Amino acid sequence: QSQPLPTAGPSPVPAEPPKDTSQDSAAIPEDEWIRTGAQYTAMQRLSMTMLGQGPLPNHLAIIMDGNRRFARCHGLQKSQGHLRGFQKVGEVLEWCRDLGINEVTVYAFSIENFNRSAEEVAGLLQLARQKFDRLLQELDRLRAYGVCVRVLGNLQLLPADLRAAAARVMQATSSHSKARLNVCFAYTSRDDMAHAVSLAGQAVRSGLLLPDDVTPRLLDRCARTYLSPGPPDLLIRTSGETRLSDFLLWQTQFTCVHFVNAMWPDFSVWHLMWAVFNYQRNYATMQSGLAALAAEEADDDDETQSDPQRHQRLQAFDKFVHDQEDAELRRYLAAET
Repeated sequence: QSQPLPTAGPSPVPAEPPKDTSQDSAAIPEDEWIRTGAQYTAMQRLSMTMLGQGPLPNHLAIIMDGNRRFARCHGLQKSQGHLRGFQKVGEVLEWCRDLGINEVTVYAFSIENFNRSAEEVAGLLQLARQKFDRLLQELDRLRAYGVCVRVLGNLQLLPADLRAAAARVMQATSSHSKARLNVCFAYTSRDDMAHAVSLAGQAVRSGLLLPDDVTPRLLDRCARTYLSPGPPDLLIRTSGETRLSDFLLWQTQFTCVHFVNAMWPDFSVWHLMWAVFNYQRNYATMQSGLAALAAEEADDDDETQSDPQRHQRLQAFDKFVHDQEDAELRRYLAAET
């Protein structure tokens, strides 16, 4: 098993991420989600190799902040800043794949974003339509790399055609199991937790669960991230803001949080590697918390196994949660036709 890198001695990456001179930062990247053939400098390749000697996060979450400020700084329209931000996602996904990070969750659109100007919201939703359509055009690549795409959020708040596009992407990639891309759209943690409590309440009222079955761990099973193998190991926020903006608050109890001063469209592979190194420096501390949580879950599992009826109720509830989502996606597709 890989051991964490030492916290003393020379760092495998510079103390401050150097300027990325491997490409023209003014050039707009290709409009693709799944890319291949990233060009790394010799120093970048060496740094990636050295990072690979330590523990790597399996699940990375990103708050992609700074698109509008990037646009202002470069004399662009807000829509162009958001476009550059969406295009950056494809680059970062390729870097993550090359580093060995198997799951990425991005905060693409908060429910709070609906409070922005009607023009900006309409532009963001139109850009999302284009990006989801692009995902459908890349199904062969998604299949080749085994990428399961999930759109997490309160999709009922979206226009019918956008809900249907998200449903098509999720259905088309639901059987893929090598990697995961979660796009949080029309999402906040408060809404996510309210959704989980609502599902648990429905199950109790219908007699599927007993009130005592409702525990924090059960709410994990009905959060919108319920299909993820585990919570985020590392969360990155760009633009210099040091807050979480109602993103994955329930899921990040033992997550390493790393803040980056760069705007999201300026985010480079150096920034990513420095964040991973910061995760490795804090790995031992996080593991102690995770070990305590695992011990609690093991005790809960033992208690459940000793109560066959409770075990059956929880299995039935897992099916109920899955069936609820499946029925919702079918409704979105049917409404479009």
